[in-house]
Amino acid sequence: MVEIATQAGAVAQPRAPLSRERVLTAAVALADDGGVDALSMRRIAQALGVVPMALYKHVANKNELLDGMIDALVGEIDPPARDTDWKTAVRRRVLSARRMLLRHPWAPEVIESRIKARATPTPVVLEYLDSMIGIFRAGGFSIDLVHHAMHVMGSRLLGFSQELFEDSPDREPDPDALPPEEMAARYPHLTELAMAVAHDQESVVGSGCDDQFEFEFALDLTLDGLERLHSPA
Repeated sequence: MVEIATQAGAVAQPRAPLSRERVLTAAVALADDGGVDALSMRRIAQALGVVPMALYKHVANKNELLDGMIDALVGEIDPPARDTDWKTAVRRRVLSARRMLLRHPWAPEVIESRIKARATPTPVVLEYLDSMIGIFRAGGFSIDLVHHAMHVMGSRLLGFSQELFEDSPDREPDPDALPPEEMAARYPHLTELAMAVAHDQESVVGSGCDDQFEFEFALDLTLDGLERLHSPA
């Protein structure tokens, strides 16, 4: 009798009510697992144990879902550091944004596409950008220099940057690529650079470039330049 009562009590426990936050959390988890292309209202509904139509009370369509997912990720970025200089505060927050994106590899493409598709970013993204401007302003930057800083920082403010080339070792070889000898003869400087920066397969970094190092190198170079403009000799 005790066992039956326990089972009945377990069954009687109410399910957590569906909310926008639960929908977005499930969507982010599914994208983390299978990529954003595998995301669908049907799969989100299955993960939450509801019918797909129930989701539309919280997100009107796929674009609103993606915007909400971006907002959820931006919410993972550390708040601005207190009691420190502007340069340290910006660096810490940008690297926090990068750690967030490394947890969600699908995010940069979605962030870029949705920001371009919208006339203005979502209020959450605007609040984040406003707070970054606030760090520069609190550090004594003129509004003109902040304007330039926001342009030069670009997508790095959200933890990523647009690379000119993709040098991942997992890429399929290009069937139309020239033979190495012809490439070297035709493009000697590109070949020299490629040979110089290629990492050993057994190194900690592996083949290709160390993305984290390159990201921090560009970030520090940018911040150093802004610092010189902010405090001319």
